[in-house]
Amino acid sequence: MFNSLSDRLSETFKNLRGKGRLSEAEIDATVREIRRALLDADVAVSVVREFTANVKERALGEEVSQSLNPGQQIVKIVNDELVTILGGNTRRLSLAKNPPTVIMLAGLQGAGKTTLAGKLAKWLKGQGHSPILVACDLQRPNAVKQLQVNGERAQVPVFAPHPGVSSEFEAPTGDPVAVAAQGIEYAKQKLHDIVIVDTAGRLGIDAELMQQAADIREAVNPDEVLFVIDAMIGQDAVNTAQAFNEGVNFTGVVLTKLDGDTRGGAALSVAHLTGKPIMFASTGEAIDDFEQFHPDRMANRILDMGDILTLIEQAEAHWDKNEAARMQKKFEDQEDFNLEDFLLQMQQIRKMGSMKKMLMMMPGAAQMRQQLEQFDEREIDRVEAIVRSMTKHERVAPKIINGSRRARIAKGAGVSVSTVNQLLERFEQAQKMMKKMAQGGGAGIPGMGGHGPGKRKQQAVKGSKKKGGGQKPKTLAERQAMQRGELTRKPQSAPGSAFGNPAEEFDPSQLNLPQGFEKYLNN
Repeated sequence: MFNSLSDRLSETFKNLRGKGRLSEAEIDATVREIRRALLDADVAVSVVREFTANVKERALGEEVSQSLNPGQQIVKIVNDELVTILGGNTRRLSLAKNPPTVIMLAGLQGAGKTTLAGKLAKWLKGQGHSPILVACDLQRPNAVKQLQVNGERAQVPVFAPHPGVSSEFEAPTGDPVAVAAQGIEYAKQKLHDIVIVDTAGRLGIDAELMQQAADIREAVNPDEVLFVIDAMIGQDAVNTAQAFNEGVNFTGVVLTKLDGDTRGGAALSVAHLTGKPIMFASTGEAIDDFEQFHPDRMANRILDMGDILTLIEQAEAHWDKNEAARMQKKFEDQEDFNLEDFLLQMQQIRKMGSMKKMLMMMPGAAQMRQQLEQFDEREIDRVEAIVRSMTKHERVAPKIINGSRRARIAKGAGVSVSTVNQLLERFEQAQKMMKKMAQGGGAGIPGMGGHGPGKRKQQAVKGSKKKGGGQKPKTLAERQAMQRGELTRKPQSAPGSAFGNPAEEFDPSQLNLPQGFEKYLNN
């Protein structure tokens, strides 16, 4: 969504690198470029003026003039101001002291309220709540059916006593206010702790829409009123948000279609102009493409600083802890990383969502955006198909995969033999790297200091060999004498060890051994 703005700002900051001091003219030029970038991204003019004025005031102040790296300080100032216009701190849902907590959704038709209702219900269910959806959009054709489908996808119940209209030629007959009130009572009976009320929208702002939304709000007395806005509608987003704020007095904003390719800068203006925080964001079409909005993390994404915290949270939510512990123990024990492990790890990554989105959360991802855009998500499916075409023995011992086996695997996965060869070569390289890391760094792993568990085990083994080896002959005469049996090794173990007292001389004749066996003892 903010790719254009991110690219423009990154190019602006690139000109500040390596400068020991910034003149007033250079600061003016930088602020001017920032202003152009924000205006091109559809950020509201009033917000741009206030934003650039604050950046210039701070840039000309003491915090930059006394800084060792003024360019980095300018980036920090812009980041702070972006966090401010995005709402400052993260705003979380206000839950009712006496359940159920009522959440009302409002917005224009086409903003994605019904789809977002299912996503919000799925997210809340993952947080340990028991939500229920109430279908109060009785005017848009098949809106009730759409909410029921989203409820099934989210595995959340839907309260829909009225079917609504199935065609645009039908006149609405149900009372959405009565349905909302009945939904609250039903939730109390079924012990649901959160109720999500989906209301009707219009193609534009009108008195009838606002009056119906106000009547529903008065009937259910919601704890949260979330204004759902399409992040792609441009400058009209500000006017729409202000109209809904005056009509229903919403408590928070939800941005939808953040995965779009439009400029989307108007979404940056909503929180600042209305004074209401952005609470959630929809980032895709899947039911799980939904996340809590963090102003500081979004500012980092815009400035190409990455969003590692969100990436970690997604990993913690979807990664199997038992599998992670198993892999950690296998790594510590220096066991070979095989294709069976590779398949399990791939399945864990698939649970986290789109690989492309995860890579875009890494710092500096904008510099390789073109390569990431060309990344084919189906490549992961092809790799998984190749591994699944192998037998379990082949996954555990890839070295047995000869030419005929590779041909069979390629046929089973629907790929060429060269594709199978490339996968096995890459896997072999990864396996060697994993082994070197397990050994504590090894040659070819920069930055590893050789303090891994495997290294310690090797050192312990070497130390034990040195201690138990005894004194070796140093000269040719001593070696020849030992071969003739005239010289024996003297072990260096301390007297009274677990294997007897080495101070006592060993006499082979005391043992009942076959004739001629003594020569083997002497050797």
